[in-house]
Amino acid sequence: MKEIGGNPLNLKSMNHFSLLCQSVEESAAFYTKILGFVPIQRPGYLDFDGAWLFSYGIGLHLLQSEDPHKIFKKTEINPKDNHISFQCESMGAVEKKLKEMGMKYKRQRVEEGGIYVDQLFFHDPDGFMIEICNCDILPVIPIVGERVRPCTGIQAPAAATNTKVCSAANR
Repeated sequence: MKEIGGNPLNLKSMNHFSLLCQSVEESAAFYTKILGFVPIQRPGYLDFDGAWLFSYGIGLHLLQSEDPHKIFKKTEINPKDNHISFQCESMGAVEKKLKEMGMKYKRQRVEEGGIYVDQLFFHDPDGFMIEICNCDILPVIPIVGERVRPCTGIQAPAAATNTKVCSAANR
């Protein structure tokens, strides 16, 4: 495949992601009550059961499986598995709420260049993994080319000299 740089498809943003569910009702309740998504109207032409939810500038389309028993429900919380991630304002508040709700989760702390990122992983009703983190404290440093987002002030670590980076402190 020929290497293409920039934005060859002229993309603007992520619109939605879809998840196949054993029970749309159970999954919709999870995503509204736990993650704060809001149900929105689905187009009338759709002739299958599902629910559309929206929050954080992202759509979530829940699709009812035609054979719910064929959905392989993961139970092991593995941070290296497929997941979606949400940033939060307070990791302590998130962990407290997960405990109150009796949610099984895995806590992890990782370090990159002296910056510590906290992560909490848990599953939705169908075994799809969710991560909550304070990842926005990590600088966004492109491997090549221009900055990903405009920012000023903070210099990158020695490995990326003369490159300005973004952090929560300068947004």
